[in-house]
Amino acid sequence: MITRLVACALAVASLSLAQTVRYIPRHDELKYTFGGHSPVMTLKPGTILETWTEDCYDGSVKKPTDLPTQVAPIGKDNPQTGPFYIEGAQPGDVLAVHIMDLEPARDYAISSNYPGFGALTGTDYTALLNNPLPEKVWWYTVDKKKGTVSTMLGQRKIEIPMRPFLGCIATAPQRGEVRWTVTPEAYGGNLDFPSIRKGATVYLPVNVEGGLLEFGDGHLAQGEGEIIGTAVECALHVKLRVDVIKKKNLGWPRLENDEYLMSIGSYRPLEDAFRIANRDLIQWIVDEYKMDIMDAYQLVSQVGEVDIAQVVDPNYTVAAKIAKKYLPAEKVFEGIHDRLKQIVH
Repeated sequence: MITRLVACALAVASLSLAQTVRYIPRHDELKYTFGGHSPVMTLKPGTILETWTEDCYDGSVKKPTDLPTQVAPIGKDNPQTGPFYIEGAQPGDVLAVHIMDLEPARDYAISSNYPGFGALTGTDYTALLNNPLPEKVWWYTVDKKKGTVSTMLGQRKIEIPMRPFLGCIATAPQRGEVRWTVTPEAYGGNLDFPSIRKGATVYLPVNVEGGLLEFGDGHLAQGEGEIIGTAVECALHVKLRVDVIKKKNLGWPRLENDEYLMSIGSYRPLEDAFRIANRDLIQWIVDEYKMDIMDAYQLVSQVGEVDIAQVVDPNYTVAAKIAKKYLPAEKVFEGIHDRLKQIVH
C-alpha cells in the first residue's frame, strides 16, 4: 500500500516548514513528450512549487475565429511544464503530488471539435469511410469572481461551474519509452480525470531516477468521457507539493482526496481500463486495511463507483473509486494524503 512505510518514507522536510520555489517556463521550454528530456529544475522532497501551464493548443488559439488545424503547430499538442527532478526518487519509489491550488491564467478558455478526434466521429483508431465531423471552436468567457465559464450555443448562453484540473500529470514512462503527450498509460499522462484538482493527492510510479515529473493541459470544466475530444481548455497557475515514498512499487496512478480512494487505469479496449482500475483499487484496500481479498472484491462490487474519464485518447481512462466511509474505521497505516493536507493547508 502507498502508506505502508509512511513514517520513514516521507523526507524530514515533510515535517517542517516547506521550501517554496517558483518556475515560470519560457515557451521554448515546454515539452511535447513524456520522457526523453533533461530536467528543468531539481526539487527536494517536501518542496512547494509555484508554476504555470499552457493550454492544449500551445497557446495558439487567441480569438474565436482561430481554428486549431490552421494555427496550432503540428506535433505540439498538450505542452507540458517540466520535467522536474525530485531528489532521492529512485525506480520502485512513488511520487506523492499534492495539488494545493489551480487558477485560470487567462480570462478566456477554448473548446473545439478537431476533425478525426472524438468519441462520435471516425478516427485513426475507429476507421470509417464517412467524412469527419466539421471543425468548430467554442469560445468561453472566464468569470473568476463567480467561478464560472460561459459560452454561446446557438442563441443560448450557457454558464458552467468552473472546476480547474490538470488534464495531464506524469512521471517519465517505464522502460525508457518516450510517449506522445496525448497518451495516458501506467506512468500517468493525459488522464483527463476531473478529480485531479485542488485538494487531491496524486500517486505516480517512479520509473527513472528523479521521477521526472511533468504536468499540463489545464481544464476548467469537463463532462465524463470528454466525448468531443476537448474540455474547456485554459492555461493554469499551479501550486503543488511533491514528496517521495520510498520502496513502494506502484503499478498504476492512484488518487486520494478527503472522500475517496481512486485507482486509474488507461488502456484499450475500455473494459481493460475498467479491469485495471478495479483490480488496483481492490489491491489498495487489501494492503491499506488488511481486508481479505474476496471481502474487498465484494465491497467494491456493492459500493464501488466508476468514472469514465475519457474515451478519445490513444488509450481510454477509467477511475475506480470507493468512498472512505465504507472502509474499516481503523487503518493499518497512517495516510499520506491526510498528513500532506495538514502540512500544506
